[in-house]
Amino acid sequence: MPEQCDPSPYDALLLLSFGGPEGPDDVVPFLENVTRGRGIPRERLKEVGQHYFLFGGVSPINAQNRELLDALRSDFAENGLELPVYWGNRNWAPYLTDTLRTMVHDGHRRIAVLATSAYASYSGCRQYRENLADALATLQSEGLPVPQVDKLRHYFNHPGFVRPMVDGVLASLAALPQDVRAGAHLAFTTHSIPTAAADTSGTPGDHTPGGEGGAYVAQHLDVARTIADAVRAETGVDHPWRLVYQSRSGAPHIPWLEPDICDHLEEQHAAGVPAVVMAPIGFVSDHMEVKYDLDTEATAKAAELGLPVARSATVGADPRFAAAVRDLLLERAATERGGTPERCALGALAASHDLCPVGCCPARAPRPAAAGADWRGPVAEAPA
Repeated sequence: MPEQCDPSPYDALLLLSFGGPEGPDDVVPFLENVTRGRGIPRERLKEVGQHYFLFGGVSPINAQNRELLDALRSDFAENGLELPVYWGNRNWAPYLTDTLRTMVHDGHRRIAVLATSAYASYSGCRQYRENLADALATLQSEGLPVPQVDKLRHYFNHPGFVRPMVDGVLASLAALPQDVRAGAHLAFTTHSIPTAAADTSGTPGDHTPGGEGGAYVAQHLDVARTIADAVRAETGVDHPWRLVYQSRSGAPHIPWLEPDICDHLEEQHAAGVPAVVMAPIGFVSDHMEVKYDLDTEATAKAAELGLPVARSATVGADPRFAAAVRDLLLERAATERGGTPERCALGALAASHDLCPVGCCPARAPRPAAAGADWRGPVAEAPA
């Protein structure tokens, strides 16, 4: 097999995602899975549940993952990469443990994992690694062989992730009325998280004491700046921009990253900004946080203000993203074989680490997390 298409030592790829309900009867059980042990206020759960019911109780995320799965399989086949691709979720069917069990029964023992979260944070990285550890412990308790799983690196600054978003912002600018286009503000959005979690995101060297946001904020700022620079180079217009947040779900007394997108729209309108492009750079696909929090709630706020807005596309199943996943897989495979492959990255930050070091994106309470420097394999049954 040619070196550039050699996935060894990996014998399968696992697409690992969040999951979502696929009908009204799924909504409450799904939210119970998502919020178990996190102390989310019941009022917020009811509110989020109504968001799903507005869309028939169906989250778009599962359909979007099926599209990505198809795109990955097509890209692999077109490029001579003979590697099966599976899909498992954290919070809904197909569940991660069930998928890993199937993979083991199919004979796979060395599995690369792509999480549908591009940035460093507890919920976007370490929690997935904890889910992997729990699933592996369950397989061990069932007497099954325990495969080695390796999570592919964060891809927030990979060209195949960034360039589709550049095109999305350009398309949104072009969709605005011509008389407001040149003065449009770019609001780059991502999921708000508690400031304490933001400050401890990434490696220990990224952790900051003064509410500066650690790797989570630094990585988003770097992507936003890279996109804004590319838009300026393409259009000749230097659009002002800011990183803003959405989808807060915590208790009111706990500080979360701000400003919220709706508050930001009010501020921009008051400042005389003629239009805003909302660019959801923190999300891989148009799932519920995008469809409701931006397309429904924030768009309604803009209409109330009389502020023209456009929402740019997420990466989704863009062929360039599928090619980026292939690149990440082959890069990691070459590294595991002892090579030093080129690591593609845009912006000011370097490509992310392969193996999460000890103390990276720490949990509130210590729990085993697979695919990291501190992983020693499952030693007990998965927690109930």
